[in-house]
Amino acid sequence: MATERTLILIKPDAVRRRLAGEILGRIEARGFDLRAGKLLTASRDLGERHYAEHAEKPFFGELVAFITSGPTLALVVEGEGAIATMRRTIGATNPADADAGTIRGDLAMSMPDNLVHGSDSPASAEREIALWFSTDELV
Repeated sequence: MATERTLILIKPDAVRRRLAGEILGRIEARGFDLRAGKLLTASRDLGERHYAEHAEKPFFGELVAFITSGPTLALVVEGEGAIATMRRTIGATNPADADAGTIRGDLAMSMPDNLVHGSDSPASAEREIALWFSTDELV
Protein backbone atom coordinates (compact mmCIF):
# COMPACT_ATOMS: atom_id res chain seq x y z
CA MET A 1 0.00 0.00 0.00
CA ALA A 2 1.27 3.48 -0.86
CA THR A 3 2.09 6.19 1.63
CA GLU A 4 -0.48 8.96 1.21
CA ARG A 5 -1.35 12.32 2.68
CA THR A 6 -4.92 13.35 3.39
CA LEU A 7 -6.64 16.42 4.73
CA ILE A 8 -8.59 15.92 7.94
CA LEU A 9 -10.75 18.73 9.28
CA ILE A 10 -11.95 18.56 12.86
CA LYS A 11 -14.96 20.76 12.22
CA PRO A 12 -16.43 23.59 14.32
CA ASP A 13 -18.99 21.32 16.03
CA ALA A 14 -16.22 19.03 17.27
CA VAL A 15 -14.15 21.97 18.51
CA ARG A 16 -17.21 23.46 20.27
CA ARG A 17 -17.95 20.12 21.92
CA ARG A 18 -14.30 19.75 23.00
CA LEU A 19 -13.82 16.54 21.01
CA ALA A 20 -10.73 17.63 19.05
CA GLY A 21 -8.34 15.85 21.41
CA GLU A 22 -10.26 12.58 21.29
CA ILE A 23 -10.51 12.71 17.49
CA LEU A 24 -6.81 13.50 17.16
CA GLY A 25 -6.05 10.64 19.54
CA ARG A 26 -7.98 8.21 17.34
CA ILE A 27 -6.01 9.37 14.30
CA GLU A 28 -2.70 8.91 16.09
CA ALA A 29 -3.82 5.54 17.52
CA ARG A 30 -4.23 4.30 13.94
CA GLY A 31 -0.51 4.94 13.53
CA PHE A 32 -0.67 7.91 11.18
CA ASP A 33 1.82 10.76 11.24
CA LEU A 34 0.82 14.41 11.49
CA ARG A 35 2.51 16.51 8.82
CA ALA A 36 0.73 19.81 9.53
CA GLY A 37 -1.90 21.23 11.82
CA LYS A 38 -3.49 24.55 12.63
CA LEU A 39 -6.57 25.95 14.31
CA LEU A 40 -8.36 28.56 12.23
CA THR A 41 -11.77 29.92 11.42
CA ALA A 42 -12.27 29.38 7.69
CA SER A 43 -13.14 32.42 5.62
CA ARG A 44 -16.20 32.33 3.38
CA ASP A 45 -13.86 32.16 0.37
CA LEU A 46 -12.02 29.15 1.78
CA GLY A 47 -15.30 27.44 2.65
CA GLU A 48 -16.64 28.00 -0.87
CA ARG A 49 -13.44 26.74 -2.50
CA HIS A 50 -13.32 23.71 -0.19
CA TYR A 51 -16.90 22.72 -1.06
CA ALA A 52 -16.75 23.88 -4.71
CA GLU A 53 -17.81 20.45 -6.01
CA HIS A 54 -21.17 21.01 -4.28
CA ALA A 55 -21.70 24.59 -5.53
CA GLU A 56 -24.80 23.72 -7.56
CA LYS A 57 -26.42 21.61 -4.85
CA PRO A 58 -29.14 23.02 -2.59
CA PHE A 59 -27.14 22.38 0.59
CA PHE A 60 -24.01 24.29 -0.57
CA GLY A 61 -24.84 27.40 1.47
CA GLU A 62 -25.43 25.30 4.58
CA LEU A 63 -22.03 23.58 4.16
CA VAL A 64 -20.22 26.89 3.79
CA ALA A 65 -22.07 28.47 6.72
CA PHE A 66 -21.22 25.47 8.90
CA ILE A 67 -17.49 25.25 8.10
CA THR A 68 -17.12 29.02 8.68
CA SER A 69 -19.15 29.06 11.92
CA GLY A 70 -16.19 28.68 14.27
CA PRO A 71 -12.69 27.30 14.68
CA THR A 72 -11.66 24.22 12.70
CA LEU A 73 -8.58 22.13 13.44
CA ALA A 74 -7.07 21.40 10.01
CA LEU A 75 -4.60 18.52 9.78
CA VAL A 76 -2.47 16.81 7.17
CA VAL A 77 -2.19 13.14 8.05
CA GLU A 78 0.26 10.75 6.38
CA GLY A 79 0.64 7.00 6.27
CA GLU A 80 0.11 3.86 4.26
CA GLY A 81 -3.37 3.89 2.77
CA ALA A 82 -4.20 7.02 4.78
CA ILE A 83 -7.13 8.14 2.64
CA ALA A 84 -9.20 4.94 2.73
CA THR A 85 -8.25 4.06 6.30
CA MET A 86 -9.13 7.52 7.58
CA ARG A 87 -12.46 7.42 5.72
CA ARG A 88 -13.27 4.11 7.47
CA THR A 89 -12.11 5.54 10.82
CA ILE A 90 -14.33 8.61 10.35
CA GLY A 91 -17.44 6.63 9.36
CA ALA A 92 -20.38 7.31 7.06
CA THR A 93 -21.16 10.95 6.24
CA ASN A 94 -24.52 10.78 7.97
CA PRO A 95 -23.97 9.90 11.64
CA ALA A 96 -27.22 7.89 11.61
CA ASP A 97 -25.55 5.52 9.10
CA ALA A 98 -22.12 5.43 10.77
CA ASP A 99 -20.96 2.21 12.41
CA ALA A 100 -20.19 2.02 16.11
CA GLY A 101 -16.46 2.33 16.63
CA THR A 102 -16.10 5.09 14.03
CA ILE A 103 -15.68 8.74 15.01
CA ARG A 104 -19.10 9.69 13.65
CA GLY A 105 -20.78 6.52 14.90
CA ASP A 106 -19.55 7.11 18.43
CA LEU A 107 -19.55 10.90 18.71
CA ALA A 108 -21.60 12.68 16.03
CA MET A 109 -25.25 13.53 16.56
CA SER A 110 -26.82 14.67 13.28
CA MET A 111 -26.23 16.28 9.91
CA PRO A 112 -24.60 18.63 9.11
CA ASP A 113 -22.80 18.40 12.45
CA ASN A 114 -20.77 15.32 11.56
CA LEU A 115 -17.55 16.42 13.31
CA VAL A 116 -14.90 15.51 10.73
CA HIS A 117 -13.98 15.81 7.06
CA GLY A 118 -11.55 13.49 5.32
CA SER A 119 -10.43 13.69 1.69
CA ASP A 120 -12.06 11.00 -0.45
CA SER A 121 -9.36 10.45 -3.10
CA PRO A 122 -5.73 11.26 -3.85
CA ALA A 123 -6.83 14.08 -6.20
CA SER A 124 -9.14 15.56 -3.56
CA ALA A 125 -6.45 15.27 -0.91
CA GLU A 126 -3.95 17.14 -3.07
CA ARG A 127 -6.47 19.90 -3.91
CA GLU A 128 -7.74 20.25 -0.34
CA ILE A 129 -4.32 20.24 1.31
CA ALA A 130 -3.26 23.05 -1.05
CA LEU A 131 -6.34 25.06 -0.04
CA TRP A 132 -5.74 24.80 3.69
CA PHE A 133 -1.90 24.74 3.87
CA SER A 134 1.03 26.33 2.11
CA THR A 135 3.90 24.03 1.17
CA ASP A 136 6.14 25.58 3.85
CA GLU A 137 3.64 24.53 6.54
CA LEU A 138 4.06 20.82 5.74
CA VAL A 139 6.74 18.77 7.50
